[in-house]
Amino acid sequence: MTSHDVVARCRRVFGQKRVGHAGTLDPDATGVLLVGLGRATRLLRWLTGMPKQYHGEVVLGVATTTLDAAGEVTGRWDMAGVSLEQARAAADRLTGSIRQVPPMVSAVKIGGRRLHELARQGVEVERAPREVTVERFELSPPDRPDPGPLGGGPVFAIDVACSSGTYIRSLAADLGALLGGGAHLRSLRRTAVGQWALADAVPLEEVGVAHVLPPAACLPGMAVLRVSGPVAAGVGHGKVLDAGALGVAGDGPWAVLDAGGDLLAVYEPAGAPGRLKPAVVLVGEPASDTRRAE
Repeated sequence: MTSHDVVARCRRVFGQKRVGHAGTLDPDATGVLLVGLGRATRLLRWLTGMPKQYHGEVVLGVATTTLDAAGEVTGRWDMAGVSLEQARAAADRLTGSIRQVPPMVSAVKIGGRRLHELARQGVEVERAPREVTVERFELSPPDRPDPGPLGGGPVFAIDVACSSGTYIRSLAADLGALLGGGAHLRSLRRTAVGQWALADAVPLEEVGVAHVLPPAACLPGMAVLRVSGPVAAGVGHGKVLDAGALGVAGDGPWAVLDAGGDLLAVYEPAGAPGRLKPAVVLVGEPASDTRRAE
């Protein structure tokens, strides 16, 4: 199932055409996917960049076209002698701020085309490396040491905490290269997006109206501005506000709430000093919310 498939099912479940998600999951991956409905899909821009966490397994000794277990084998190496300690030392070299080349099977667009679309046509293009941050890259013995039908081995379980835009399959491939051979990823599971973890997730076949999160709960860490009366009415019409009169400072953005705690809009600095302009206005949108699905 692809992330697009999840969005399509949510359209049917909630009866809304306007549905989006905050960060693609690979078809073979499982785990946390944040989904927005209605006008609240415009809030996803602040959720997409949240840090993420993953659990999976790396199989040494076999490289594939997709860098995971779904691809065709492109190379084999005898890496049976690689120890957990050696693999951990290599993982340390892939921790911190690193430069990573997006895989051809990613959703990155080059020349207006997504890389995975080009890959399906047998086309490979040059990709510029991107800087990402890997806060944690831990290896441990796996629950399932059998390398599977592709062969290879040894197998290591991995737990990764990283910035948005990090490709775990590329980490697996790079780990294999650092150890003198190749590797691929399998059994990837996204265990957290920002503050939302697997314990918060709802199985897709169970998700429904009862699991709605109000928009105000979906912008963790964003500065909050509360307004009422004429100011709240002005926010609903997208008026530019005076930062000084509202007692706010800094670079924003600000989640603008009404007296009851409902999210009216998100504001950001306007071009003129001391002025705030709307980035997103939600007033008047019924039942707009961001949901979690697993």
